[in-house]
Amino acid sequence: MLSLPLRIVMAHLASPPLTYMRCPKCGSSQDKVIDSREAREGQAIRRRRECMRCNFRFTTYEIVEREELRVVKRSGARQNFDREKLLYGLRKACEKRPVNMEQIDQMVDDIANELEEEGYREIPSTVIGAKVMRCLEKTDHVAYVRYASVYRKFEDVGEFIDEIKSLDSRRVRDTSQEELFT
Repeated sequence: MLSLPLRIVMAHLASPPLTYMRCPKCGSSQDKVIDSREAREGQAIRRRRECMRCNFRFTTYEIVEREELRVVKRSGARQNFDREKLLYGLRKACEKRPVNMEQIDQMVDDIANELEEEGYREIPSTVIGAKVMRCLEKTDHVAYVRYASVYRKFEDVGEFIDEIKSLDSRRVRDTSQEELFT
């Protein structure tokens, strides 16, 4: 079931579009939509498009615009919440790990939705960082430690070891599996 705001967006988009997307290959603004479907659990519309000039196919996503959220940095500076910056940080943490882009996109969506539901207009960056670490801890422990090392500004190997021990102590153990390292 789609949420009400998305239905409104979709109803509005059912009318002929006034503008087109530019082709990433040739730059033409003439394209046609080949396929449209719901994405990200109803939070977006995924469209497959084909350029009318060069026949290149590409994908676009339409999402509902949210009210601007301001992030309060550690320095006290304020800036707009940047979903792409969050996505970049998660991609770097998950680089060369068995975490696919759909999982990363889902984490970003979950965090952004949580922030929206909590009703913040301004939020400390530390709260966002804690939410990212919670998601990564559930997804991939190596990615979690990578992110934690930057987020918590680790300065030596001892801090890595302490974080890994802390993570290991929080992990639920399978009692049927033999302990390899003690």
